[in-house]
Amino acid sequence: MTTDLTRATAAELADLLGAGSVSSREVTRALLDRTAAVDGAVHSYLHVDEDGALAAADDVDRRRAAGESLHALAGVPIAVKDVMATKGLPTTCGSRILEGWVPPYDATLVARLRAAGMPILGKTNMDEFAMGSSTEHSAYGPSRNPWDLERIPGGSGGGSSSVVASFQAPLAIGTDTGGSIRQPAAVTGTVGAKPTYGGVSRYGLVALASSLDQAGPCSRTVLDSALLHEVIAGHDPMDSTSVDAPVPPVVEAARRADVSGMRIGIVRELTGEGFQAGVQARFDEAVQHLVDAGAEVVEVSCPSFTYALAAYYLILPSEASSNLAKFDAMRYGLRVAPDGLDAPSAEQVMAATRDAGFGDEVKRRIILGTYALSSGYYDAYYGSAQKVRRLIADDFARAFESADVLVSPTAPTTAFRLGDKLDDPMAMYLNDIATIPANLAGIPGLSVPSGLADEDGLPAGFQVLAPAMADDRLYAVGAALEARLTAAWGGPILGRAPELTEVAR
Repeated sequence: MTTDLTRATAAELADLLGAGSVSSREVTRALLDRTAAVDGAVHSYLHVDEDGALAAADDVDRRRAAGESLHALAGVPIAVKDVMATKGLPTTCGSRILEGWVPPYDATLVARLRAAGMPILGKTNMDEFAMGSSTEHSAYGPSRNPWDLERIPGGSGGGSSSVVASFQAPLAIGTDTGGSIRQPAAVTGTVGAKPTYGGVSRYGLVALASSLDQAGPCSRTVLDSALLHEVIAGHDPMDSTSVDAPVPPVVEAARRADVSGMRIGIVRELTGEGFQAGVQARFDEAVQHLVDAGAEVVEVSCPSFTYALAAYYLILPSEASSNLAKFDAMRYGLRVAPDGLDAPSAEQVMAATRDAGFGDEVKRRIILGTYALSSGYYDAYYGSAQKVRRLIADDFARAFESADVLVSPTAPTTAFRLGDKLDDPMAMYLNDIATIPANLAGIPGLSVPSGLADEDGLPAGFQVLAPAMADDRLYAVGAALEARLTAAWGGPILGRAPELTEVAR
């Protein structure tokens, strides 16, 4: 076990705290000091709550000293993506239109973190309203990849992936609408899980696309993600889409890490052409590790996946157009008066505010979604996309008849350079080609590091998909692969990141 508290995993910190070897204040202070040293370069956070985090840590220490029975993760600090409502803390969604907004309530997920006694270190950076694959669309500037500060940390949750990869937090919360937990995990060498849709409450999550959004864990190990998953999952009557069913045994599966006899399905449409050679090579090696661990490999075909990207980029903008209509300058957030008008109408104030408050990518998707929902075009565009969505779900159902889990590379490439795709929306959208199908079908997915691509020495990700509410299968496969790869690498992959030492200077 590492003696550097910032490098310890959440599970290691939980053991140290439970044994009384360290206090939550010491852990929290160490992480806050790390943030002070490196976040100027990485820009993972939009808001750091030093006072609140230390107060929460002191409360846990007092309760532990008094002999109270506490949650296993009590005292382990965490960072939260800035799309979650946090009482008393700013929630901006990476947008100017919500600059300065402080919610009067906590999202259910945040309330569960607080109830478990986990100090919240701060709110992490993100693409504006979760629209993007690079965190370059944040109104407050991009986050950077700790492996190479000139590269993206993924998106929309690049703040959550980079805060974990740069050892500023052992755990973070992200959200995944089309891959925004899994793709950032892949390009930063971390672990990211998208639970089954409805498995984690969306109450208090500022909606992008209500039928696609799902919050989930970001961590450095599969077990840590499982531990956090268990904290935040479960039925919530405040969320009408919440699944009223027991939480899958994710922690047990992660600890067992057994894939013997499991059927691993390689999705033909999510490998090969279009995937960076080094990413594909690491994927193939990871599959062989699973075979060596006792798994059986089969190939499956999901032909409708070819249309997933097109369907997604009609469904998401359509739902975003509806969800973002509430940002009208009348109730909360930014309000801009139009120039040259002494008595502007509500519509004129609304137009001026949206023009100033929304970034280009948000405007692009609102316009696209509004068009797709307009009279005369609804059936041709949005309606057709929903039919494709049904076909994708059917493809998954057939694939799971012959395989227990499906696997693919998480993203087609390693992290690209900042600015490389900023002016090419289609090139940016293609980063989600392997992750989008899971969101359209509502099934769970997990990304674990598969190694470093030969071309650039940057991390690649291995994606595991499972049937709805079979999230435990993800953690069994992920933990088995992680154990074998860690042994092959001689330690955690993040220990090989060249920028991490430099960042701390």
